[in-house]
Amino acid sequence: MAESRLRSMGESISRHTSRQLKFIIPGAIITYIFDTHHVVLGLLSHSEPSNLARPVHPPYLMSSSCVNSIMCIHRLFALLSLALGSCVVGLFLYVLFVPWMQGVELNYRSWRDSPVLSSVIPVLTASILAGWSLLSITLGKWSRLGYIEGTIGASGLYALTFGLIGLLPTPKFHRL
Repeated sequence: MAESRLRSMGESISRHTSRQLKFIIPGAIITYIFDTHHVVLGLLSHSEPSNLARPVHPPYLMSSSCVNSIMCIHRLFALLSLALGSCVVGLFLYVLFVPWMQGVELNYRSWRDSPVLSSVIPVLTASILAGWSLLSITLGKWSRLGYIEGTIGASGLYALTFGLIGLLPTPKFHRL
């Protein structure tokens, strides 16, 4: 009895893990090939994007530092896309751990009926769309990747993130 239960748990874990690996492996490969994480970190840390093939600003706006807000627009966009990505991760973790934090069991399939999920899921969806779009635009406009490779790189980074979050075990709610 215990052996068959253990075997079924192992099968379900491996099925779940293999489903998440469908996101993790392509996301990791794309992120590695396009070096997306280093490009984003470079946009955040440099006053002028150094990996550009074309100038970002007209010559009269060029300077060596990000003193004016117009000079830091690439950094602002990269920071906003990073903030929205962090919001996505935080909201995913919140949705995962709501049963444990509030002591209520949620039905994720009928999320519109839940007072908690009906407010979190639309914000999560909007954060995903806005963060991915902003990251794609940022990588397309201010990096050497361009718009097509920037969109692919942003998609890979988001797929990797979703796959890794999906590996987290959901806490079980135990009734007393």
